[in-house]
Amino acid sequence: MSLANIAAEIFMKQIGGSGNADMISTALGSLLGGSDGNIDLMDIISKFQSGGLESVVSSWLGDGGNDGISAEQITNILGLENIASFAARIGIDTDTALGGLQNTIPNMIDQSSSNGSLLDSVGGLDGALNIAKGLFG
Repeated sequence: MSLANIAAEIFMKQIGGSGNADMISTALGSLLGGSDGNIDLMDIISKFQSGGLESVVSSWLGDGGNDGISAEQITNILGLENIASFAARIGIDTDTALGGLQNTIPNMIDQSSSNGSLLDSVGGLDGALNIAKGLFG
């Protein structure tokens, strides 16, 4: 199952289970940095870290509980116009979309990390080194 499909399932649960899973999956992929309809996990992590949320993102990657994220923080990172476009694309209002994203993003990242490690998700140690070069290079 793709990351966009996992995120769509989480999102649908957050907004009450309604909606077309394929449409939500594609819309989430577009919103969260996927050029091919899937979610670019490292891109979204990088966006949130660059937005001053390093410790919050670390909680999502670790084994403990996930720190929450506010609608304002999501809006600052992703942009209100992008979120409004996402909401319109799947037929919900912007506030409902923000509420769903507040739980979907942390849970998606948490579920994608295996015991707090993204090595499997990014292609092992080589993939992690390439990501590190992009963040610090």
